[in-house]
Amino acid sequence: QVQLVQSGGGSVQAGGSLRLSCTVSGHSWSHYCMGWYRQATGKEREGVAIIDGDGRTYYTDSVKGRFTISKDDANNTLYLLMNGLKPEDTAMYSCATDSRRWCDLGSTLNYWAQGTQVTVSS
Repeated sequence: QVQLVQSGGGSVQAGGSLRLSCTVSGHSWSHYCMGWYRQATGKEREGVAIIDGDGRTYYTDSVKGRFTISKDDANNTLYLLMNGLKPEDTAMYSCATDSRRWCDLGSTLNYWAQGTQVTVSS
């Protein structure tokens, strides 16, 4: 049974930094996709950053240059380092994964973590 456990998040002032972590277990995949998504109140969920099974990364335009996605394959853990946070980054952030090797921000992955709130104050 695939499980994702997410940690990190919280509240920070504009310009600050946060790091999200997501550890996946219960699978025997290799070269698989993992990504970060967010949903702000009253808005559609959007893909923030995703890394495919070959290590290619994709970012939504609004976070390019500020957020960095990375994956520790030895520990099956995905990270999202968020620098230069802005109030518009406030949202519920969730990580997701599935067994596919190739994906991009338009992909809908099948397994999801519980989500964590990120709040950025001005």
